[in-house]
Amino acid sequence: MADFHQEYREKLITAAEAAALVHSGDWIDLGWSACTPHAFDKALAARAEELSDVKLRGGVLCRSLAIFDVPNAGEHFNWYSFHATGPERKWIANGCGYYIPVRYSEVPRYYRENLAPADGAVVLCSPMDEFGYFNFGVSASANAAMCETAKKVVVEVNENVPRCHGGFEHCIHISQVDFVVESENEPMDAIAAGPISEVDRKVAELIVPQIPNGACLQLGIGGMPNAVGAMISESDLKDLGVHTEMYVDAFVDMAKAGKITGAKKNIDRGRQVFAFGAGSQKLYDYVNDNPECMSAPVDYVNDIRTIAALDNFISINNAVDFDLFGQVSSETSGVRHISGAGGQLDFVLGAYLSKGGKSFICCSSTFTSKDGKLHSRILPTLHEGSVVTDTRANAQYLVTEYGCVCLKGLATWQRAEALISIAHPDFRDELIREAEKMKIWKPSNKI
Repeated sequence: MADFHQEYREKLITAAEAAALVHSGDWIDLGWSACTPHAFDKALAARAEELSDVKLRGGVLCRSLAIFDVPNAGEHFNWYSFHATGPERKWIANGCGYYIPVRYSEVPRYYRENLAPADGAVVLCSPMDEFGYFNFGVSASANAAMCETAKKVVVEVNENVPRCHGGFEHCIHISQVDFVVESENEPMDAIAAGPISEVDRKVAELIVPQIPNGACLQLGIGGMPNAVGAMISESDLKDLGVHTEMYVDAFVDMAKAGKITGAKKNIDRGRQVFAFGAGSQKLYDYVNDNPECMSAPVDYVNDIRTIAALDNFISINNAVDFDLFGQVSSETSGVRHISGAGGQLDFVLGAYLSKGGKSFICCSSTFTSKDGKLHSRILPTLHEGSVVTDTRANAQYLVTEYGCVCLKGLATWQRAEALISIAHPDFRDELIREAEKMKIWKPSNKI
């Protein structure tokens, strides 16, 4: 049997030595979300003055990276995001970052077919096991394809990375690795779901009664999905399943409350399937070496065909704005970048194809700007420059605290009527006037 530990020792280098492999102009891929490396990031930041135009790629960062805390960071490093969080939005707004439009499910294929091989890939992993494998932890995501196509692969080992069971592409063998870096075993990056507001609770109250026993759940991140999870934990629902792009704390709470068994799933029965996870330490402790949890590549998890194979699939996600045509924007507000396409459209389409499936896109009816002014999130048309995440032909259930409407099969005036009915009352008359101008309002309509 091969001596994997000897090979490990031969490939072991310091974080500074790994950072020294990077040259100006290089493309470097980093592990996804909570499995973005720590030690390499700090070592690369220490070399900032020696480098220019280093292009780093990743997504759903849980923290601000050290490379962007250096003086004149944009001259040395540029960030390319597959899906932006708060720190990434800041870099994009400051001109030292860019978004890569993707359907998240296609990212592994992008690596294998569309992107030139990166100069290096650096990913946070759990320690090597007796068979020579490093586990990708909570981020199977597209990490296997990323490492498969990179010119050099560095794994940064951290004892706090949970070892997640999977089926395939959830780990990498020492023979596929060029270098190993041992980190200082920093805690896993946490990402907060945010407090549950009264609006979130009202939205959850509209959705939870529509979830049957044995349903399979997908939740996005944020207060509204978190509120749904909390309400399910206190409900009489049973035998729920999980098949979700992102594994969040709400699933742990539901599982501990006995609501999740996966017993009714058509595929991956008994397994909670996810492409990546991020949350509190409670989540990382729960998924660690837990056979119930299945970390799988995103081109399997988010594949519309996989989702459609699961009966009673319930998808719950957030949006930025709706318009009266039923278009959903979940990525931008005008040209201001906020998030990314992610897997939202895949789950909207897959849930509708599922026997008994439903997709719910949620948002508060209003928001208050910094000047204290109240604005409607339901608009006559999306703001100029806003990106359409879910087309008007695809949206199924749209939800605010004022109601839940299904748009399937509705004509333009019927859609306008339905959406105005769930708008904040202060904006309904104005929306009616705009609908009349757009000739999608009938004089006989009543709200």
